Order: sequence, then structure tokens, then C-alpha cells
Amino acid sequence: MTDLVHAIMCGGAGARLWPWSRSSCPKPFLTLAGDRSLLQSTVDRLDGFSMPIETIVLGNRDDRFAIAEHLRTTSGAAEIVLEPEIRDTAPAALVAALRAQARLSPGGLVLLAPADHVIADTAAFHAAIARAMPAARAGYLVTFGIGPTHPAPRYGYIERGDSPAGADNVFRARSFHEKPDEATAETFVASGNFLWNAGIFLFDPAALLDQAETLHPGMVAACRASCDKASEDSDFLHLDREAYARLEAISFDHAFAERLGDKVAVVPVSMGWSDIGSWTALYEARSNQAEGGNVIEGPVDLVDCVGSLAFSDGPALVAQGLRDMVVAASHGAVFVAPRAEADKVKDIVATRAGAGASAGKSDIAPHDRVIRHWGWYRVIGRGDGFQVKEIVVKPGERLSLQTHRHRVEHWIVARGTVRAALDGACKILPANTCIHIPAGSRHRLENPGEEPVHIIEVQTGDYLEEDDIVRYEDTD
Repeated sequence: MTDLVHAIMCGGAGARLWPWSRSSCPKPFLTLAGDRSLLQSTVDRLDGFSMPIETIVLGNRDDRFAIAEHLRTTSGAAEIVLEPEIRDTAPAALVAALRAQARLSPGGLVLLAPADHVIADTAAFHAAIARAMPAARAGYLVTFGIGPTHPAPRYGYIERGDSPAGADNVFRARSFHEKPDEATAETFVASGNFLWNAGIFLFDPAALLDQAETLHPGMVAACRASCDKASEDSDFLHLDREAYARLEAISFDHAFAERLGDKVAVVPVSMGWSDIGSWTALYEARSNQAEGGNVIEGPVDLVDCVGSLAFSDGPALVAQGLRDMVVAASHGAVFVAPRAEADKVKDIVATRAGAGASAGKSDIAPHDRVIRHWGWYRVIGRGDGFQVKEIVVKPGERLSLQTHRHRVEHWIVARGTVRAALDGACKILPANTCIHIPAGSRHRLENPGEEPVHIIEVQTGDYLEEDDIVRYEDTD
């Protein structure tokens, strides 16, 4: 049993940070501040807190292997809960409350937090949580409000009431306002009564579920059914698809925070918070460290540039004469826009993705590294009738036993030693050796060693997509 469950929502795509963040590599897995991914930093954030904590991570089934890989170098999670479909934050919060109840001691609470924010001052965050606990135990839904440093239309705002709610510096929340226009944001900031909504909540799970039974009984019933009928394996809890599909997509703010009236409290806190929700937000979060007003990351060389952000995770990026621009390059895609208009990338990507979906493509320029539980692969070259992949298999892991109908494969071991199964025979392949896999042959790749193995796979054939796989022992 524990006193606090840290429920981390890891379902955000972060489309305003395209092309670094894509549906094939969502924002929580990016490293944008320091040397840890946003998900890893979120888990690490409660290290050293003054009471026992257990962590639950809620994420998309398609991201399960990336979640597990990123948690490997953290204190870990007691449970990884997988949503079969994204239904926004309200259903995720109810599932977190249901799953947390069995883990909590009497009086225990849930801290619900996104996996893709930055908090620079963790000590201030810990202190704010401690201040919020008495109000949460008294049945309040407690949120955390950030003192605005400037009018920011892209953030939600909380109007702070005058009435206290429990401990010092904890107040009732009078109203919520979602992303006002610039003039309204200026009025909010000038009044001194409004705070940025950090989207982090502390609550008693039983109290939230009781309130939800009144406000959204159908949502509670579907969430209970998805948990009761969930399937579990050694790594993940898979929520029931049929029950979860009955849920509407609705945010936690709209479903609960805006409707609970005087049972919502806010704790003002200054903790170096940013949602890193766009290239503009990322520029603002790091511009105080910028030389010459430019924020750069990766192999970037800016000449005579002012007030610009330039990010590259691979290709050399050289620019001259930029003024207040964003240039972002990642894995075969480049985005260029005036910094003031860079938030529009979300709409651009949605429009292009919609056009691609009608042609059978779900993403624009998908991220080239695909995470699996056994390691990862990426396409490093393709052409008419051929494709070349780099495959990395972790120690002790193996791929599924499989065949291909349309393609032939040729494996070259670049590093390490591979155990290859081919039509019932087993071969040991050290570095600088290769094996040919004819179409229709049953085969498997395994790493029996203690270091990752690297394989170059050359595919040839008339159809090279990932759905040309028949699995006989599915470990993927």
C-alpha cells in the first residue's frame, strides 16, 4: 500500500512540435530539456518526495514498447495501463482512479499529471503538493496554477477565488477559461487574479468517482467495464477494447474541473513550468539561455540570425539572416515558419495527414525509428523493389517466428553474435557473416549475448510493407 499514486498520462501526440514529434514518435519520448526524455523526467520528478509513491503510466497501446523502454532507466512503474483508443484525459483519469484504489492506504491520493511538461523547480512542486493534500483529503479536486509571466493565448487560465480551501495559499477556483484570445489574456494577466492552468490534479479517487457517477455515469460504467474485463501480461494491463470504445473523447477540465464548482481548489506555485506545447513555447522556455536571442539544438550553425529557433537531430542545418523564425529538421522532414505563426503546424499536419489517410497513409513522413520490446529498427534506404533496415536487438531478446509471402531478406551481422532459426535449423552468426532468407521460409532472429546486436537487413521483392508478415509465435 502507498500514500500517493502518481498517475502519468502518456497519450499526447504533440503535433505542434512536428516534425520532432509525430504519431510514430510522440512528444513524451522526446528529449527537449536536459538529457532525459519528457516521460523519464516526469517519473523522476517525484523522486525524493516525503512519502511512499507508486507510479501508474497510462498510454496508447501502439506506444507500449516505447513506454517500457523509457521507463527502464527510471524508478519504473507499478503498472503500465494501455488504452486501445485515445479518448482524451477524462476517461484516463477515471481509469487511474479505479486502478489506484487497490494500491492506496486510507487517505491516499492520486496525482494526475501529463507526461510531456517541464518543471524546473521540483522542490517547489513537492512543497505545492504537500500544501494541496489537506484540501484533496477534504474532497476538493485540487489543481496547480502558475503565475503568468506574460499574456499567453495558448494556455488555459484559472480564476482564483478569495475564499481559502484548507491550508494557507490554497484557494477555491472561481472559473476556468480555455485558451483566450490575446486581448482577453492581457486582461487576465493585468487583473492579478488569473493563473495558467498546468493541467496537474490532486484528488481522492473515491471522491472523484462519486462525483463522476453524478456528472457522467455512462463514462464511469464504461471505465469500470474496461478495467474489469482488462487482460494482463507480464508487462502491460490492456484495457478492454469494446468497453473503452463506448467512451466519448473529453478532457478532464471540461468533464470535471469546470463543473464541480466550489469543490475545486487551486494552489498557486512558481516552479519553472512549461507545457512545451509548441515551438513558440519551447523558444520561450529556453530563450533566457539563448546566445544572440537564438535557441539551437543539434548540428546547427546560424549566421547573422536573431530571435530564431533552429533544431536538428541529425542533418547539418545552416541558416543565414533569419529573423524570428523556426527551423526544425528531423528524420527526413523539415518545418520552416515565422516563430509567431509556428503553432499553425498542427493544422497543417492534420490537413496533410487527412489527405494521406485517404491514400492509405496514417502519418506524414513517419519517424524512422520504430521501438519494439526486443529493441528497434529503422529504414536507412529504399528504392524500387528494395529496402534496407538497421535492426538492433537487446541482449536475451528475440523477434517472432515468422514468414513473408512477397519479400526475400538478407541479414548481415554488423556487431555482436546472432542466433538465426531458418526452417527448423539453427545457425550461429558472428559479426561480419550473413544469411539469406527466401520468401516463405520460417525464420527468427535472436540475441543470445550480453550486448546489443546490430544487423543490416536487405529486403527485395514486389511488396515490402510491414503487413507482409505471418507470425507463428508472436513476441511483437
